[in-house]
Amino acid sequence: MTKPPGKRLSSARTRTGTGHGRGHGRAPGRPGRRPPRPPRREGGEPRPLRLALVDAAVLEVHGLVHDQGWLADRALERALRSDRLWASERRAAAEAVYGLTRWQGQLDWLLSAGGQPPDLVTRYAAWLARFGGVPRAEAARRLAVPAQRLQPLEDAEARLAALADPVERLARGGSLPRWLAQRFTDELGPVEAAALVGVLNDRAPLTVRANLLVGPRDALQARLAAEGTAAAPTRFSPWGLTLDGHQNAFASPSFRAGAFEIQDEGSQLIALACGARPGMTVVDACAGAGGKSLALAMEMRNRGTLWALDSDAERLEEARRRARRAHVDNLRTRAIPADDGAVAALADLAGKADVVLVDAPCSGLGTLRRKPDARWRLEPGDPARFAAIQKRLLDRFAALLKPGGRLVYATCAISRAENEEVAAHAAAGLPLDPVPLAGPLGAERAAALGADGHALQLLPHRHGTDGFFLAAFRRR
Repeated sequence: MTKPPGKRLSSARTRTGTGHGRGHGRAPGRPGRRPPRPPRREGGEPRPLRLALVDAAVLEVHGLVHDQGWLADRALERALRSDRLWASERRAAAEAVYGLTRWQGQLDWLLSAGGQPPDLVTRYAAWLARFGGVPRAEAARRLAVPAQRLQPLEDAEARLAALADPVERLARGGSLPRWLAQRFTDELGPVEAAALVGVLNDRAPLTVRANLLVGPRDALQARLAAEGTAAAPTRFSPWGLTLDGHQNAFASPSFRAGAFEIQDEGSQLIALACGARPGMTVVDACAGAGGKSLALAMEMRNRGTLWALDSDAERLEEARRRARRAHVDNLRTRAIPADDGAVAALADLAGKADVVLVDAPCSGLGTLRRKPDARWRLEPGDPARFAAIQKRLLDRFAALLKPGGRLVYATCAISRAENEEVAAHAAAGLPLDPVPLAGPLGAERAAALGADGHALQLLPHRHGTDGFFLAAFRRR
């Protein structure tokens, strides 16, 4: 599978400065604005989807992603920003775009059996037939594709089962580049790799963090229920709720009131592992748009000083907007250079922090459920390239800790080069001693998560979270 032509856009965490971004799972379109609901038939039945409009939107977005290198979420925002589609049609288009992007590797392999690679329309018709629940003949008619072009789908499972090479079978079955299937196999073992790949094409859960500055989690659950949104407590995070995913969370009164933030459960656990407390000086060194910063402020109960640092001033402005909505008033932001000029920009903070979180830019291999297009953008050398950046950032930000201060290193990667090897660099080359995660996480929770002393790898198939790594240290 080759990457699309045009400008190479990285996955969500490829900035090489101190900051980075990560999507929050928001639905396409403008936050807080509900798309029009479809008119109902007499008797209250909703009208059927206007499939021609849905298909046109899907093909527009897929063309932007595949041919022009757009990120899928940005392309969806562009295509769905008008009000011509109903809410149900937007959901259908988004689901098809992400599904098509996930499975395009397998579909292209199946459809190229005769030597003819598929065009976008044929690939979409094949996705409808293989994964979209549409009969093959109907999918061909709907997209005006010759029926024989979809014939290779008929024996797809037999062709997959006949692959003798287990890595090739994993790559084709999971719709991954071969190098990625090989890496997962080498690092996790064949059984664990197969379990991981088995969930990477599933839809990620919609998880929120209750803002304890507004009220406890059970109160938020009741409030959401009153608004028509079902929610269940997360398995590990004491702050999290998993929503049923059928509502526009950004349009809810609870969201506008700052009662919750969209945040993966694993991301919440990273903030919990920091052990931030009222009165401390805390630094979120790669804050981006401030998702973890807001969780740290909540833990601090708005008392003490919380610094959100990033090389991207625009992302920090978003963090400030989110902080106002979340009733956070101890957040300070500072844009710092991405190069060696950062040292001078941080001089006044050196040796003063009780807690430093380095949630470093990374390959994003743990977020493939949310960003399925990333698998086609990443290259085999990316994990090693990011590891070099991560080591430099740890060297830089460890200097902000006071003696006895706590540093948490985190990524959203599933990669030894970016995780265990960088953590080993911190322990060997910096004045840092590993400390158990059981303290701030609690011994019972750390054991349930499978924490290995000071480090923890969260995996989608084990924990239901995105793939995160975290390791904790104390400054000597």
